[in-house]
Amino acid sequence: MTATSARPDTAAGAHDLAKAPAAGERRRPRLPFSPWHLLLAPLALVFAVPLVWLVLSSVMSNAEINRFPPALWPSGIDLGGYRYVLGNAMFPRWFVNSLIVSAVTVAANLVFGSLAGYAFARMRFAGSRVLMGLMLATMAVPFQLTMIPTFLVMKKLGLIDTLGALIVPSLVTPFAVFLLRQFFLSLPRELEEAAWIDGCSRLRVLWRIVLPLSRPALATVAVLTFLTTWNDLTWPLIAINHDTQYTLQLGLTTFQGQHHTQWAAVMAGNVITVLPVLLAFLGAQKTFIQSITSSGLKG
Repeated sequence: MTATSARPDTAAGAHDLAKAPAAGERRRPRLPFSPWHLLLAPLALVFAVPLVWLVLSSVMSNAEINRFPPALWPSGIDLGGYRYVLGNAMFPRWFVNSLIVSAVTVAANLVFGSLAGYAFARMRFAGSRVLMGLMLATMAVPFQLTMIPTFLVMKKLGLIDTLGALIVPSLVTPFAVFLLRQFFLSLPRELEEAAWIDGCSRLRVLWRIVLPLSRPALATVAVLTFLTTWNDLTWPLIAINHDTQYTLQLGLTTFQGQHHTQWAAVMAGNVITVLPVLLAFLGAQKTFIQSITSSGLKG
C-alpha cells in the first residue's frame, strides 16, 4: 500500500518540476514603457533644442545674443524684444493678414478637397485614373517651376499685392484631395448604400454620412494646410509689395536690416508666430495620427 500510494505523489512532483522554469530561462524584467522610447526620447530632445533655444533667446538682450561665445542661459529676463515687436504698429495687421489667408485656405481645402476626394473614391467616370495620376504627378513639380506662371496668372487677374494672390493659388491642393480620397476608400460602402436606399443624394450622403466619419482626415488636412500657409515666405515675398498686405513671416524680415538686426525682436516675433501652429498641432495630435494610420489601409 505504501509503494502504491507513493506513485501518484511522485508523478505529481515530476509534473511540478516540469512546469518550473529552468535556471537559464528566468523571466526577464519588463520595462514600464515601450523599448522604442529609449530611442525616441533622445531624438525628441534633439528636435526640441532649437525651440528651447528660440524661447530662451527671445528673453535675452541683443548684446547677450551677439556675444561670443554665445550665452546658453539668459542672465535675466529681458522683454525688450517683445516690446519692440508688439509696439510695431503693423504687427497686429500682419497677424490678421496671416490669420485671414490661413483660415480661408484651410476652409477651401476642406470643401474642395472633400468634393474631389469623394469623386475619385466613389465615382467611376472616364479618365478618372488618368486624372488622379496627373494630379499626383503635380506634387512632384517643384514650386520654383510654377512660380513665374502663377505670378503671371495672378497679375492678369489683378490680384498682385492683395491677399487674394496668397489665397487663390492654394484653394485646393493635390495632397488634400489624395489624403481624403484614401480615407474615404477605407470607409464601408454599406453605410452609403443604406442612405441611398433612403433617397439621399450623393451630396447629402457626403455631408451626413461620410464627412462626420472623416473627422480625423479633415483635421489632418486642416492642420497641415494651416502649417504650410502660415509659414509660407517665398510666395508672399514675390506677390506682396506693400507692407499693409504683409503676412507675419514677411513682416518679420523687416526686423533684419542690412547693417543692424534686432535679433531679440526676431526671436520674440518667431515665438509669437510659432504658438498658433504649436497649439493647432497639439489640439489635433490624436486625430492626426489616427488619420495617417487609417488612410493607408486601402488603396
